[in-house]
Amino acid sequence: MTQTALYQRLALVDAHLGVYNGAETVAAFTDSMSELRALVSGCGVFDLGWRARILVTGEDRARWLNGMVTNNVKDLPPHRGNYNFLLSPQGRTLADMYIYNAGDALLLDTDHSQLEKVMKTLEHFIIMDDVELKESSLNAIGLCGPKAVQVLAAAGMDASGLQPLEIRDVGDPTHASLLRGPEQKPNWYEIWELQGRQQQQPQHPQEAQHLSTTERTKEHGEKRAEIKELWDRLVKAGAQPVGSDALELWRIMQGIPRYGQDIRERDLPPETEQNQALNFTKGCYVGQEIVERIRSRGQVHRKFTGFEFQDSLPQPGKFEEQGRVMGEITSVAEISGKKVGLGYVRRETGVPGAKFNIGGTVATIMNLPFEINT
Repeated sequence: MTQTALYQRLALVDAHLGVYNGAETVAAFTDSMSELRALVSGCGVFDLGWRARILVTGEDRARWLNGMVTNNVKDLPPHRGNYNFLLSPQGRTLADMYIYNAGDALLLDTDHSQLEKVMKTLEHFIIMDDVELKESSLNAIGLCGPKAVQVLAAAGMDASGLQPLEIRDVGDPTHASLLRGPEQKPNWYEIWELQGRQQQQPQHPQEAQHLSTTERTKEHGEKRAEIKELWDRLVKAGAQPVGSDALELWRIMQGIPRYGQDIRERDLPPETEQNQALNFTKGCYVGQEIVERIRSRGQVHRKFTGFEFQDSLPQPGKFEEQGRVMGEITSVAEISGKKVGLGYVRRETGVPGAKFNIGGTVATIMNLPFEINT
């Protein structure tokens, strides 16, 4: 199991450790509810080492990748990004990711648990194209909350005027890149790995082969030291450390689906209600024919939605009425006394306010995001 770059540093503070999206990190520093309140009303800082990044280089990278994913990445302005699905030829959802125009490369940002599948799937489609895929060792720290901009300023980083999914180099003294999250993640910011003391990369593959183990270990250690220093600076500036348990509660509150749990390979993109991942004017891509057919004929039968439960939290899984499958629960949580969940419901019956009996508890369809006072 992969450990994040911050794992050893954060493990020293008597935190509860766990696994999140394919990487070992901190599950909770204190308790998840107090940490959730920081994300909602203050500023929480958290390890983003459970994210993985792939650099796509080569002269054909923009044209080629545009034919692989569901959104328009060919026309992305420099330092801007968008949300994407990677589909099978049958239109099923293989992965989700953010893609950014990093100038001389395109940068794919996904969960660590999806990294192997994304790499294997994309490499399969490189035939005669001038394209190279390489996993990036870039590390990241996240901040979230209405006071995030204030904390960043106290730490020497200006986030003013930053647009959703825009990257900005913040310069001295941090030599970091600052990213604002998408509209679906309010008050979310990411700081990508310090670059100031990075070793210069070899210009030729032959040089890379001759880097000694000692040199590689030293470089890796310097990167980990830098990200730990940045963490300490943000905490000193007023951010409260937050673990993955609170991030999961926040995710459910915001109604954001998680790949592997709320979005699976069997799910079709239009069922997920993540329309920000779909572009219907960009031209052909793998799985596009199925997505376009659904749009033009309106034949999708399920939709992603929120549920509020009256009594107890049901177990995730499908639910029926009179022997007919009506929907499926994929995520559940109790937050400030409210029992809520995410999942799918038949489109014709899934209007806000509609009620279902699930395992003896009444479930009400709710708009997303949830309105919960923490």
